[in-house]
Amino acid sequence: MEKYPIEKIRNIGFIAHIDAGKTTTTERVLYYTGLTHKIGSIDEGTTVMDWMEQERERGITITSAATTCFWKPTYKQDDSWTCRINIIDTPGHIDFTAEVQRSLRVLDGAVVIFDGVAGVEPQSETVWHQADKYNVPRMCFINKMDRMGASFERSLASIKERLTPHAVPINIPIGAEDKFEGVIDLIQMKAVYFEGDSGEKVVMKEIPSTLQEEARKWREQLLEKVAEQDEKLLERYLENQEIQEEEIRKVLREATIKGNIVPVLCGASFRNKGVQPLLDAIVEYLPSPQDLPPVQGIHPKTGETVVRKPDVNEPFSALVFKVAVDPYVGTLTYFRVYSGSFKKGSYISVSYTHLTLPTKA
Repeated sequence: MEKYPIEKIRNIGFIAHIDAGKTTTTERVLYYTGLTHKIGSIDEGTTVMDWMEQERERGITITSAATTCFWKPTYKQDDSWTCRINIIDTPGHIDFTAEVQRSLRVLDGAVVIFDGVAGVEPQSETVWHQADKYNVPRMCFINKMDRMGASFERSLASIKERLTPHAVPINIPIGAEDKFEGVIDLIQMKAVYFEGDSGEKVVMKEIPSTLQEEARKWREQLLEKVAEQDEKLLERYLENQEIQEEEIRKVLREATIKGNIVPVLCGASFRNKGVQPLLDAIVEYLPSPQDLPPVQGIHPKTGETVVRKPDVNEPFSALVFKVAVDPYVGTLTYFRVYSGSFKKGSYISVSYTHLTLPTKA
């Protein structure tokens, strides 16, 4: 608890239309964070998150799976920036949408993954509106930028038209289809490439001269949207004063948590490109439990409405969101802790009461 205090915790989920690349992205996340030493393959049935035999046979996610990993932004030198990321990988098929809904019920943030060729698809809209229902802050990842017909601008336009006008790119692709090489970080204004056998080595370079003008155009749009969120920043922006990277990140984080901005990133998870910047963004911009309002619930004995803050010193409260039966372990109960702490070997009694999630600030 001391090493990873509440402000260093991210409870996030990957949600998307089927075959957009949720599990593929999650497998890269587990590899780059050091949780696994080999990237799992859906085709070979060796993924960590699709653990059921039926999932591995069919190559689709049927049930939500949870795991924990740790990450420090690639541009940070201090290990104190390392965060604990609790991840839920959800199904994409509409037949298993209830799994997505029960997961979103307990998440603090979400990454919505889109196919770079298809853009927004039917189930993309479904999961987006489910996230709206529970006021989940989110960011977008336009995946499969290496596929024939992939278009970052077309996918972004479909997100803005069908889901939210607040989508703002924080990185853009270098090339597309078979010429997709990496991404341009619009905050640092650097080209980012992914080298090594599995793209594990992140290399920062100067932006190619042929893309500098386009990068400046996209950065200007980002700065304009960020400046709108803060009066002092807007004043400086209108006076053409320089805005520092840390100022951009700070305001961008606040706006993402409020839902006023939805950061958009891109990559090609299967080709091991763009996943590390996504991890950086999860740590930087998605909320910790401390960034969200406290939850309300009904006291099981008095029937009164009580408020629980995300604090280990508060009375224990949690919400069971999933019960699964494992042939080797028995009944497994997944629960999200909202206050207090629960130690190994302890016992709790379950009360069937109503818990109200915080509303958007």
